[in-house]
Amino acid sequence: MTQPVLYRNARLIDPASGLDQVGDLLTMGGKIAAIGADAARDLPAGAEIVDATGLVLAPGLVDLRAQVGEPGLEHNETIQTASRSAAAGGITALAALPNTDPVIDDEAGLEFIARRARETKLVKIFAYGTVTRETAGKEISEIGLLAEAGAVGFTDGGPIADPALMRRALSYANGFGQTIFQHPSEPRLAGGVMNAGEIATRLGLAGIPGMAEVIMLERDLRLVEMTGGRYHAANISTAESVAVIRRAKARGLKVTCDTAPPYFALTEVDVGDYRTFFKLSPPLRGEMDRRAIIEGLADGTIDAIASDHHPHDQDSKRVPFAQAAFGAVGLETLLPLTLELVHKGAMSLSRALAAVTSIPANILGLRHLGRLSVGGPADLVLFDLDRPWRVEAEKLASKSKNSCFDRRPVQGMVLRTIVDGRTVFARD
Repeated sequence: MTQPVLYRNARLIDPASGLDQVGDLLTMGGKIAAIGADAARDLPAGAEIVDATGLVLAPGLVDLRAQVGEPGLEHNETIQTASRSAAAGGITALAALPNTDPVIDDEAGLEFIARRARETKLVKIFAYGTVTRETAGKEISEIGLLAEAGAVGFTDGGPIADPALMRRALSYANGFGQTIFQHPSEPRLAGGVMNAGEIATRLGLAGIPGMAEVIMLERDLRLVEMTGGRYHAANISTAESVAVIRRAKARGLKVTCDTAPPYFALTEVDVGDYRTFFKLSPPLRGEMDRRAIIEGLADGTIDAIASDHHPHDQDSKRVPFAQAAFGAVGLETLLPLTLELVHKGAMSLSRALAAVTSIPANILGLRHLGRLSVGGPADLVLFDLDRPWRVEAEKLASKSKNSCFDRRPVQGMVLRTIVDGRTVFARD
């Protein structure tokens, strides 16, 4: 049994219920036992009391998308190091991408992830199943069996290029109440290495036009309309994509989407002189795109913010830009970069936290997570909203250090992360 803990005088924020007030919260037996005035009554003997005056106590973050390394990519990350990094970032649950080696396209792969997460005993790790066997884009996986085995959604990690296959996948998955998660990028247009435009031309680098994303989105949404399927667009990065999603939602389609911090905090200018840690997929876009992403988050067109954690060892990044791998780590910077939107007045704190707690939990079908509710799991993050610090890549808990936010000053520090009532991270 976990020790009872009373958090006193915290600013309690629960976006799912609209709660935002100063008060107490008691955890006991891995659950939230009481919230508010009743929390301090009949306090159990031996309970720990945490003075949270001036701090925010919120549901632990739920990360929609991360690479956890295992199986097969342990040189980049392991479930152990990814869990430590997630805990340090206030993330209590995450969904692991299935494009590992071997890929997660059967029940054994899902059980491997679940077993390793149980052994690690830090954060909760769920896994996607693949849409196609071996992510080869030819034969649809056993979606029904994988869903029964615990898959929280279905994606190949990269784009599903074949429209006929996507149509079948949407129909098949919908029969099991499952969502297809797509990385929208038309591969025959997306053969470059950074955003197409003046900067790419000046650097002599092949460009990826924003239309590569938009064309795939438009195609997929027509298929959603045709099939009635459930669809999630990952990593939205362009102004036109936001407009496309907005129109699709207005038509009542079953569509959700997310973005990641680089697309509202950085632009193609940050690539500078061939800085490979800023080579991402989709690529960093222009300033007008960045502003549109923020507007989409503020008005709810973009539902959620994911870390899009994609670790790489130095050998994959310390090479010429064209040869460098796509991706950056993001677990420990997810919360402070989301809070930038609050500090800059773009979003309320409750809306920003909803994008990384209850909404991603709902999208993944994990509706018991990402919220403060009596009797629910005591998955919490305690953080100082205003405390400034500087990101230092070498000090990140992730095994890989390829952060595109290295040396960036941020505001908002995680002080404690709690999973099922157990403290899995505490800052000295």
